[in-house]
Amino acid sequence: MIATWKRLDGIQKTTIQAVAVMTFMFGMGWAAVPLYDLFCRVTGYGGTTNTAAESRGVVLEETMRIRFDASVARDFPWEFKPVDRTHEIQIGEVGLAFYEAYNPTDEPIAGTASYNVSPYEAGRFFTKIDCFCFELQVLEPGERVLMPVTYFVDPDIVDDRDAEGTHTITLSYTFHATKLPDDYELADAAMTN
Repeated sequence: MIATWKRLDGIQKTTIQAVAVMTFMFGMGWAAVPLYDLFCRVTGYGGTTNTAAESRGVVLEETMRIRFDASVARDFPWEFKPVDRTHEIQIGEVGLAFYEAYNPTDEPIAGTASYNVSPYEAGRFFTKIDCFCFELQVLEPGERVLMPVTYFVDPDIVDDRDAEGTHTITLSYTFHATKLPDDYELADAAMTN
């Protein structure tokens, strides 16, 4: 291998090195999003939350205030707000919150919700059991719906050096426009025939 490398001229070596660098950069670009997502889920960085099938069953005497925030992306026509602005729950207790969405237009509109938790240090302790944000939402013209979030705050938060002084956690959602699913359009056309 070394002998073969020595026999190559400068242009061939440069070409091989450039292709190797481009291949490495493409691979890193492709892996960046899933690696960053994994990093955020493991560390709670950027307010990323956890998910679980159920709570751990440990409920502490200490309470946590949960604030609920809602917004929509620019030019997204839905009205979107939390039903209650705050909840006071025991740490480890399962909570249920509702957000209300309304489509004031005369056409069906699809949306997906992005979310985060602040302070960021609390993200890995805020755990969702079920959430409307896990799926695409479609609202018919004039439709108003309540969308639930089932959650709990992991009791480990009280022992974490970075998050132990947290008394209020804010859960924020922003709805963004999404293309209607193809099967939705087919179902809608079949209903009108």
